[in-house]
Amino acid sequence: MIESISKVEVRRIVSNRSAIWEQLMAAGRLPDGAIELAPTALSLAALDRPEGSPEPYRSHLAALAADVAALGHRGGDLEGRAWAIARVLYERHGYSGDRDTYDDLRNADLMSVIDRRKGIPVSLGILYAHIGRAMGWTIVGLNFPSHFLLRLEGKGLRLIVDPFDCGRIVAPEDLRALAKSVFGTDAELDRSWFEPVGNREILLRLQNNIRTRSIQSGELERGAEITRRMMALAPGAPNLQRDLGMVEAHMGNVGAAIEALANYLQTGPRGEDKAEVEKMLTKLRQALN
Repeated sequence: MIESISKVEVRRIVSNRSAIWEQLMAAGRLPDGAIELAPTALSLAALDRPEGSPEPYRSHLAALAADVAALGHRGGDLEGRAWAIARVLYERHGYSGDRDTYDDLRNADLMSVIDRRKGIPVSLGILYAHIGRAMGWTIVGLNFPSHFLLRLEGKGLRLIVDPFDCGRIVAPEDLRALAKSVFGTDAELDRSWFEPVGNREILLRLQNNIRTRSIQSGELERGAEITRRMMALAPGAPNLQRDLGMVEAHMGNVGAAIEALANYLQTGPRGEDKAEVEKMLTKLRQALN
């Protein structure tokens, strides 16, 4: 009887995981503006918890938005909107930036972020943006390097906030200080850092946190798995094929590495990158002989 129940449970988990993959691939086929940030981030996290249900987490997302809606009278201007989101997300629900264990992989897993009420800039930014967009407010992620920021927009005005620092409104001098802390005292702000990034890119940035740290710690299989998830979200991103091929090669999966790198070359890369991949492919094919 116990064995029978176990088999049923295994089938359920496999079925759940297959359904989640279908959700991710469906999101990957959507135009960028149609991708829902927080729900898709939950699907990514659910791949590691196929035995559970994402419903409590979806309900939490709805509760966050409902709590801000209850403060709607304070959201008429950008400062009021920023206040309302910060009041609910950081004060009422207790979220904060994880400064003590910043590199903890759970900080880039939205389910774990919700469980722990801690995260990194991009994961907290996804929650912040979800709340604001549920209110019908315009919020975009910014291409600021090494530290994810958000910009609220409305009536020709703009306001930048730091989701890692309790939604604090960021002044120009704060941005300069942040740039210098990352790139050195001679660093100057670059216009490109304030270009908006799309929903797909935000989710890739979230996953890249997990992938980079996994590979750095020697968990290559995990790195390859996360790369495949990124490919599902961004099937038109050829660099992910290259990345997967390199990881597969380091794991000794020669056939899989050749397939991924050959697919990458079909996208028409140029210059040193093309030459490097061709050299790697030659070595891999020789290893099969």
